[in-house]
Amino acid sequence: MSRRCEALLALLADGALHSGADLAASLGVSRAAVWKRVGELRGLGVQVESLPRSGYRLPRPVELLDATRIGGLLEARGWRLGPRLEVLFEVASTNTYLYDASAPLPGQPRVVFAELQHAGRGRRGRSWLAPFGSGLTFSVGWTFADTPPGLPALGLAVGVGLARALQSIGLADARVKWPNDLVWQRRKLGGLLLQLRSEAGGPASIVAGLGINVALPKEARDSLIAPGAQPVADLAEALGGRLPGRNELAATLAAAMLDTFDEFAREGFTAFAPRWAALDALAGAQVRVAQADGDVEGEACGTDDDGALLVRVAGELRRFHSGDVSLRPVTP
Repeated sequence: MSRRCEALLALLADGALHSGADLAASLGVSRAAVWKRVGELRGLGVQVESLPRSGYRLPRPVELLDATRIGGLLEARGWRLGPRLEVLFEVASTNTYLYDASAPLPGQPRVVFAELQHAGRGRRGRSWLAPFGSGLTFSVGWTFADTPPGLPALGLAVGVGLARALQSIGLADARVKWPNDLVWQRRKLGGLLLQLRSEAGGPASIVAGLGINVALPKEARDSLIAPGAQPVADLAEALGGRLPGRNELAATLAAAMLDTFDEFAREGFTAFAPRWAALDALAGAQVRVAQADGDVEGEACGTDDDGALLVRVAGELRRFHSGDVSLRPVTP
């Protein structure tokens, strides 16, 4: 089904109105087959508008991801991946796809993008789904030949690398929020999920996934507004509509992640600690740390060398680890 749907989607991606007859001719199928494939796309979560006696169209144009284009842009940035770069039409989760595969050899990272992700995962088992064409979802598989120092803080380093990449395309106010969010004006742009496989004194394999909001439709944005939920933003709003193409953005962010892994392998977290401090969205803010045995409030004081959150609570500096808690600013 994927290939049939992908071919139809490629024709509809320009956002223009296409008659059933024209689509059928282009695909070499009957108009009834076109109608069936439109239904399959809708079943996958792609919104396809149908105008009686006129044809079909997407609500807005979408630049589809292209492995050849992304690969060329990555190669220009020093990363020649060849077949180790994949663009999947649909997948349950890019992180699961890579985590379930054999770990890549050191120096041979893998990158996987997906147009449609049905079971995207966020931290602490939360789901992460984005309407078709409204964001980017991808994962990088990397193996460190030797476990680098400060490995528990790797996620913070990746966040720094991605925030700086967003700054390079014009988003000067891109920031990071402990432990794994990219934010703009304290609103969430995207989130990271890292999964680790390591051996004591040996290689460490990482799968790092990013989901980032590029241009959320109003209905999708409204569905994310809930009491107590972190406010969301997208790059279209943050950049004032001056968005790069999706393939260019994909290459920029993937290269940033690969560059971060490469530097972390040599330097550990030491090189990233001052950059993290400079980009910390909640530095000095009053925050609430939610944990299983009750919430605590205090002043956010950055992180330690292992990436643990430091919070001053009633004059005492306390450490919190990312797997145990969630963090929110305290609103006045």
